[in-house]
Amino acid sequence: MASATIITAAMLAIGDELLSGRTKDRNIGHLADTLFLAGIDLKEVRIVGDEEEMIVEALNALRGRYDYVFTSGGIGPTHDDITADAVARAFGVPCTHDPAAMELMAAMYARRGMEFNEARQRMARMPIGAKYIPNSVSTAPGFSIGNVHVMAGVPQVFVAMLEALLPTLRTGSPVLSRSIASPFGEGDIGTQLTAIQKAHPETSIGSYPRFDGTRFSTEIVIRSREQSTAEAAERDILAMIAEIAAAKAAT
Repeated sequence: MASATIITAAMLAIGDELLSGRTKDRNIGHLADTLFLAGIDLKEVRIVGDEEEMIVEALNALRGRYDYVFTSGGIGPTHDDITADAVARAFGVPCTHDPAAMELMAAMYARRGMEFNEARQRMARMPIGAKYIPNSVSTAPGFSIGNVHVMAGVPQVFVAMLEALLPTLRTGSPVLSRSIASPFGEGDIGTQLTAIQKAHPETSIGSYPRFDGTRFSTEIVIRSREQSTAEAAERDILAMIAEIAAAKAAT
């Protein structure tokens, strides 16, 4: 459901393996791309280890600041999967086995001829009052409570959960993005580009340096929710590039 209001979000990625470098995160980029297209502004990303106190502290800070918080990791069957307990503690409610999730998972393991043992049942635990997020890949669900959406760390499962969750979210006006290739480095354009950004506060202008082994150039990206404001900033940037080119040609 699209809204003219700006919708903001944060992500909390959980896991010692992310901080040790053993696992390279892929979920942050996917979430950023998905939210951008939906008109939800991803404003902050934090990564914390498998420590309940750190998860609770980060979650409470983020959920009070943004419309949505998305987490990844820590909802598996092992002892270090403590996200569900940490989220329950953050909301001040018990964490228990969800009946609907238990039923889904029991049926899945029965179909596969596998024991639905105590470790696997841990994946059906969630805070009282949470609603589960479907998982079309491996059945074990994520869950939502308040403005917090808790999903798996395995990228394929994270993608499936986010796909199921997205239609239920309030979305904003999509951000328009246009890119301009500047043949000059940031040192040449920095001062004027800063002035252009100040003249167009309703846009976000980013500069991304490039080096081809011989010379520097810059990709300039304009983001705005209004086409007219993006076009106005683009005109000023193109004029800036032409002015710098003329000045260099004259020397």
